[in-house]
Amino acid sequence: MKKRILFVALSFLSLCSVHAQDIIPLYPADSVPNSKPSEVLEKTEKAGNGNMLTSGVTQPTLKVFLPPADKANGTAVIICPGGGYFVLAADHEGDAVARVFNQWGVTAFVLKYRLPSAETMPDPTIGPLQDAQRAIQMVREKAKLWQIDPKQIGIMGFSAGGHLAGSAAVHFDQAFIANPLKTSLRPDFVILAYPVISFNDDIGHKGSREKLLGKEPAADKVKFFSLETQVTKKTPPVFLMHAKDDRGVKVENTLVFADALEKAHVKHDVYLYEKGGHGFGLKNPTSDVDWMKYVKEWMFGMDLILKRTSKF
Repeated sequence: MKKRILFVALSFLSLCSVHAQDIIPLYPADSVPNSKPSEVLEKTEKAGNGNMLTSGVTQPTLKVFLPPADKANGTAVIICPGGGYFVLAADHEGDAVARVFNQWGVTAFVLKYRLPSAETMPDPTIGPLQDAQRAIQMVREKAKLWQIDPKQIGIMGFSAGGHLAGSAAVHFDQAFIANPLKTSLRPDFVILAYPVISFNDDIGHKGSREKLLGKEPAADKVKFFSLETQVTKKTPPVFLMHAKDDRGVKVENTLVFADALEKAHVKHDVYLYEKGGHGFGLKNPTSDVDWMKYVKEWMFGMDLILKRTSKF
């Protein structure tokens, strides 16, 4: 009888955990690639605008947001918060966004990626991209666990997180992580919100470039991470959103990327606000327009949020 009670209790806890927001390490604690011992400590603090910001990330994770079982449609998205490659705005550009996707039946994962630092990495330039690729690899290889279609896994990013998501979208053919199963690292779709795209002198975001590549980056590194120069016909479909008056990351970043996508005949859509500035997350304070509704329509048009008819 006691064993029966224990089994029921454990089953109940297991059921509850399915609906919890589990946090999963990307790598074993002692096997994080491109890392070295340091005294850097992770911390989360509230900024002056009330947003929570995380710094000093050395142990990257995925935070899992599962949709209600009766809404789940098999599509998944990995969300990369912004923060100039200096911090992570993982609340209003992460968790809050994941909850919206859950309402649509989409499984969401918020990526806490490592922030480039010579203190913690032998090669800071590839650290965040390694974590984005590992996130795609993990979600695809564990698709059955989360009842996800492995051919409907996208990536989304805000600001510098948009640069990271975009990097994963254009550099999927080059693995920066161990990939023994030869798992595809190509996201199936991409959503970029006021993204850093270019590292050139005219429109590039100097803060993100310096944090990722250093103060005097080599020309080949600048080109490699100027994503408008890396688009090919294999680049996955992209949705872009930006405000025209963005002074943090110039709207030209979105425009040059859209132009490159157009020339490569890659499916894409763009929504531009007249005003809004930078870093507003889900809600542009200057407009009544909900840009995520356009994302939903775009995903619907690609059959990404239709009710699934079979299990994966």
